[in-house]
Amino acid sequence: MNTPQTDTAEKTDAKLAYFAILMFGLISFSGDLIYESARGVIPSYLEFLGATAFIIGLSLGLGEFLGYFFRLISGYLADTTRAYWVFVIVGYGVLIVIPLLSLTRIWQLAILFVIIERLGKGLRTPSRDTLLSVSTKGQGAGKAFGFHELLDQLGAIGGPALMVVILYLTNDDYSLTFGFLFLPYLLLVLFLFLAYYRLKTQVHEKMTEAISLEESQRHSNTVKSVLTKEFWLYTFSVFFNTAGLIHVALILYLAKNLEQLAWIVAFLYVIIQAVDAFFAPIAGMLYDKYGKSVLVVPFILSIIPTWLALQQTTISLLGAGIFFGIVLGAQESIYRASIADLVPTTQRGKAYGIFNTAYGVGFLISGAVFGFFIDLAYINIALIYAVILQVVALSLLTLSYYSTKARKSIS
Repeated sequence: MNTPQTDTAEKTDAKLAYFAILMFGLISFSGDLIYESARGVIPSYLEFLGATAFIIGLSLGLGEFLGYFFRLISGYLADTTRAYWVFVIVGYGVLIVIPLLSLTRIWQLAILFVIIERLGKGLRTPSRDTLLSVSTKGQGAGKAFGFHELLDQLGAIGGPALMVVILYLTNDDYSLTFGFLFLPYLLLVLFLFLAYYRLKTQVHEKMTEAISLEESQRHSNTVKSVLTKEFWLYTFSVFFNTAGLIHVALILYLAKNLEQLAWIVAFLYVIIQAVDAFFAPIAGMLYDKYGKSVLVVPFILSIIPTWLALQQTTISLLGAGIFFGIVLGAQESIYRASIADLVPTTQRGKAYGIFNTAYGVGFLISGAVFGFFIDLAYINIALIYAVILQVVALSLLTLSYYSTKARKSIS
């Protein structure tokens, strides 16, 4: 039977969890208003400044790779120093370079700013996910990451739409358009300050409590201090899952080749982001209710967007976008939530760094391989490749699931 003290503690934990979800969600919302807005404009802006297509492709690809790779380093450093808030604040703080694009007049400096922004994302993401997982402990990791992704995606939808309006109203004035992003940056700073001020002490206490418990359990051999076999199996399953899923850029590329109308491509991208935002919290609640077995659904569904996109009809590409949005909603919510259930607090920053890097490299391979198959019109081979990789991914996911159950039954 719960005592009054227990009930009070549970209510306090619940309030902390919901406030943390709200604040980290608003921080991500503001961040997405800034950098997702710019991502759709930066290529044309770099071209306007004089950069060639090769330079644009190389620099943006390099930025994405460095952003994912840097998560390995930042995750390890965050766990070592326990300075999670520093990584979050600095990582979001460097988003100032996006509004500063309004002052650039040479493409070399603009590219430097773009790469710095990607490094900032790599700096903050493992620490942010660690703080979110710790502050929502006991309230459902799936729900926490699902609703966080919902707020995040609202920014990812609203940001690009806002840029279209501003560009239209300013007659494609890039300086005014990027300069406008100083306003959401101020909003981001405000939310960062509120989150740090209100959450720092309580999250530190929960983290200290979790670490102390894990240390005592480790001495009784119930918790390991290293990343487990289940974590590595799961991470490789996600790697193969993303490597076998057609990249969103190729869905949009095929849509542009078919329809020849830019607004249709932009509309399809908004649909993908909207489906992601809608499905993420649903996936999170299902994960909390049914556990890791729910992951089988997005893994199986990952075959569908590839198959539909390669049919290259208007309806099939629309369907590919919708199913890709469903899978993306799961990837951004319950894929991340599973790490919190597999990895102890002391190793979580490093774990998120490794996981996000595997996820990013998977999509890098996906874009290159499917792009190669599309260029050569090897549609059947592309489909066989997609099916094989998803079968491998499902096999590794199953091994991770049963290995986790076996370990828990022994404990």
